[in-house]
Amino acid sequence: MVEIRVATLADREALVALDTVAACEPGRRVQIRQWIDAGCCYVARTGESVGAYGVLGYHFFGNGFIEMVMVGEGFRRQGLGMALVRDFQARCTTPKLFASTNLSNQRMQELLKSAGFRLSGFIDNLDDDDPEIVFFSPSMHT
Repeated sequence: MVEIRVATLADREALVALDTVAACEPGRRVQIRQWIDAGCCYVARTGESVGAYGVLGYHFFGNGFIEMVMVGEGFRRQGLGMALVRDFQARCTTPKLFASTNLSNQRMQELLKSAGFRLSGFIDNLDDDDPEIVFFSPSMHT
């Protein structure tokens, strides 16, 4: 069973440890702290372990936006990412929920499509030669 709750500062080191970007980009550690402080970061626990985290914000043209879903390498393919996305669909307070991922991130694309998201568009020039794909889902509060 997966438990999802708001992240606290006590979770910070666990989130940094499971985040594959934080090891090579110190700015991610700062970003994780900012997300926790803002109250928009959520952890997914299975058993006694934090295995994933996600960030749900409302800065995308006033709509809900899944800014991050990160599942620790040892916790992948156990449903934690889907649990976070489903939780965000239920938790979103706006009629529209968006998410995005790089064209190269096939796993996240599959996850979003499986959760009922549909393609909304592309953004070029964020990452060199790896367009961002934007997905849309009506929230459950429509």
